[in-house]
Amino acid sequence: MIGVFDSGLGGLTVVKELHRQMPGYRIAYFGDTARTPYGGKSKELISQYALEDARFLVSRGAQIIVVACNTASAVAMGTLRAELPVPVWEVISPAVAAAVKVTKGRIGLIGTRATVGSGTYQHHLEIEAPEAEVFAEPCPLFVPFVEEGWHRSKAVREVARTYLNQLKLRRIDTLILGCTHYPFLRPVIAAAVGKGVRLIDPARETVAALKRHLAVNPELAKSLDRVGSDSYTVSDRTDQFARIASDWLGRPVELETVRLG
Repeated sequence: MIGVFDSGLGGLTVVKELHRQMPGYRIAYFGDTARTPYGGKSKELISQYALEDARFLVSRGAQIIVVACNTASAVAMGTLRAELPVPVWEVISPAVAAAVKVTKGRIGLIGTRATVGSGTYQHHLEIEAPEAEVFAEPCPLFVPFVEEGWHRSKAVREVARTYLNQLKLRRIDTLILGCTHYPFLRPVIAAAVGKGVRLIDPARETVAALKRHLAVNPELAKSLDRVGSDSYTVSDRTDQFARIASDWLGRPVELETVRLG
């Protein structure tokens, strides 16, 4: 079974990609909706929350953990890999690799304040594409808009134009959506940043990388439990989460509530 966690709804973009690219694998999802968003919290608290989330999924039988949260991927991977008994995948490295392949040298990055402020994306990009220019902008309001179900609203379009104007003026050719909530806003972001900009979705790239890894590690692939239904657990259940999740995944989603910490 593949365990996926995020601070809220955003990690469902990874689940959707798992359904699309790797059908048949059993998935356990945990959304920490009671403590979302992670982006404005301290590194220590983010690491604590991420470890609690991952340990919960391992206790439910997860044999691989996908950290479907850019914030946790940016600041908590050392803790997670040191403490967990299963392989842990993050969403940053695959996104960077994809951006480097297509960029003409001007890369934009958007994410939470914690993700952008950590410098993790920038560090990876400097190593993989030292000649490229990287321009980063935090977009802290995007996550609440998605969590509130306002991802198609006029208000979010106005906020997106404000956030992304500087990147548009910088003439970026590639934009990394450095938060797994952001694919919910893909049409809004694409319109705000302008035509000709390649959008890089970490969820899509991470699942593609995991699929390639399992293809060359067939024993690991065979060991993954595929029997049973997917499970969806949150730390605070709302009808809105259930509605958006079902709409996004194209299937009914039954939620279990478990409080951590």
